[in-house]
Amino acid sequence: MANVICMKWGTKYGPEYVNRLASMVGRHLKRPHRFVCMTDDATGLSPGIDARPLPDFDDPGGPERGWRKISTFRKPLFDLAGPTLFIDLDVVIVGGLDPFFEYPGKFCIIKDWKRPWRPTGNSSVYRFEAGAHPELLEKFLREAAQIRREVRNEQEYISRELFRAGALSYWPKEWCASFKYDCMAGFPMNRFRAPHLPEGARIVVFHGHPNPPDAIAGNSIKFLRHVLPTPWVAEHWK
Repeated sequence: MANVICMKWGTKYGPEYVNRLASMVGRHLKRPHRFVCMTDDATGLSPGIDARPLPDFDDPGGPERGWRKISTFRKPLFDLAGPTLFIDLDVVIVGGLDPFFEYPGKFCIIKDWKRPWRPTGNSSVYRFEAGAHPELLEKFLREAAQIRREVRNEQEYISRELFRAGALSYWPKEWCASFKYDCMAGFPMNRFRAPHLPEGARIVVFHGHPNPPDAIAGNSIKFLRHVLPTPWVAEHWK
């Protein structure tokens, strides 16, 4: 049994993001799987979504920056076992997901788009064995203040530790496309050319601005990141 997990906490994302993600996973993943959402508020989640409480995470404070994702490495992680794919809520799935469970590697993550020369991955999509790498959480809880001084966010920390352990692998570049960097034209052409869907993409990641609703409707909140209405996002994000 494959596991697909996500997290929702706070008020940034409503239940519709979880429901759409579960629907997209259901359409694009053929193998038997569980869809688990770890959340502080399960209100509005669709039937069939396995809602679980957020794993205990005694973060001493500071900027959020996704640190809570490290709690996915708790052992045990509820009753989950086997290959586990974490997916952020603000993505659009456009292709088959089964290869994400077939690709070799102990821990697979997106290669960072902006600074590809670094080992840092983007943690919007990563796969691991449930219960593996509990040392990541244990070390963070012991040394949180020092780690926060050394790295900016959780994905830098996770990538650094697993790179040092020789356990870090990256998805094929075309599988996970950045909407900002791979789909949108650069300024000023983004004001005249609608974003395109790159060939070979399976998941389109919306990190920062814009987000999927912005792409669907078109949005000019940020001058350099102005996005024209993008119908293909609406076709898949449901």
